[in-house]
Amino acid sequence: MINGYDGLIYSIGFLVGWPIITFLLAEKLRNLGKFTFADVAAYRFRQGPIRAFAASGTLVVVLFYLIAQMVGAGQLIKLLFGLEYWVAVVLVGVLMMVYVLFGGMTATTWVQIIKAGLLLFGASFMAIMVLAQYGFSPEKLFAAAVQVKTDAAIAAGKDAVQASTIGQAIMGPGNFIKDPISAISFGMALMFGTAGLPHILMRFFTVPDAKEARKSVFWATTWIGYFYILTFIIVAFATILAVVAGLTLSGTSAVSHDLYSTLIKKGEASNEEVMRVSRTTTLILGVVAVLLGIIFEKQNIAFMVSLAFAIAASANFPVLFLSILWKGCTTRGATIGGFLGLIVALLLTLLSPSVWEATLGNPAGSAPFPYASAALFSMPLAFIAIWFFSITDKSPRAEIDRAGFEAQSVRSETGVGAEAASAH
Repeated sequence: MINGYDGLIYSIGFLVGWPIITFLLAEKLRNLGKFTFADVAAYRFRQGPIRAFAASGTLVVVLFYLIAQMVGAGQLIKLLFGLEYWVAVVLVGVLMMVYVLFGGMTATTWVQIIKAGLLLFGASFMAIMVLAQYGFSPEKLFAAAVQVKTDAAIAAGKDAVQASTIGQAIMGPGNFIKDPISAISFGMALMFGTAGLPHILMRFFTVPDAKEARKSVFWATTWIGYFYILTFIIVAFATILAVVAGLTLSGTSAVSHDLYSTLIKKGEASNEEVMRVSRTTTLILGVVAVLLGIIFEKQNIAFMVSLAFAIAASANFPVLFLSILWKGCTTRGATIGGFLGLIVALLLTLLSPSVWEATLGNPAGSAPFPYASAALFSMPLAFIAIWFFSITDKSPRAEIDRAGFEAQSVRSETGVGAEAASAH
């Protein structure tokens, strides 16, 4: 809020992504998938290339998201218990590895249920208490916020006119996202990236049937919307440790299920082998998360999350969307288009001011890519590449891919065969 009301794009952008999932993806994902979003994308395509892409996209998104979560959790533990930052990050990493290793999806689910209850209760309590201080008048609350900002500017040596301008600025847009292209790109990343996050997509495979998948998204949207309304009042975001476990599970599944079991072992890996790879991956991801959390200590965690959303919107979402809804999509188109979206989004993110200047320490204004988010450029590129490389694909495999659409469509809409696949 200190940078103006355009900061609320976080609330609006994230929230708008959920109806997209509800109406376009939820039921289809549940009917088509078994463990990961790669199961859905690879339903009618050649397994090797599409799973290699899906695992790559998942791991890149997971790493960016883990940075933000580990930094936020580390800062929170540091604040609450007075520990050194690096000690707090290590503790969070160890705790996450323990309950993912020994509790798996069940433990992670219960942690998320508990944290959701605590979050909603805590945010409601804070909002009520804050409003109570101002006679439950939002107008008085915002006037007080302007005055606090104005007083802080005066204390910093600004004259009365400058201080008043700074104070009023928090009630208007333009200080957080300063140009229209960044605003559009940022909004696209938050909106479509939500529908491409692997740890969210993974949740659709844990509900009993497609009806429950749709219902779960409806209730999630309701409570998420309620929480974001509260941010108008408390102007604060809670960083939730449970997300770390969900991210770790999705990254682990990408390696153990998509890469090891399906690609390397051609579906012939034993349960013991898959579990061993899964546990090893969990430990590696935990160590990587701790190291990245320490390296990125000073970063704006909300903005780091948005970078993960930009990559998810540019890589995972176009492949998922077109593989489910377009008959003409082929293995070649999905793989090349998906990888192009992933590589371009990652490259532009690294060249953006948030990484090039803020993280790598280069001079202000030197970032080769000047905008806040890559999604406006990388996401359309992915869609166009998938379309182009699919329609120009005349290989025998392409005919198999297109012919498989009807069977995929029937299963995605009716669920016929989904229960047998889940049981298997």
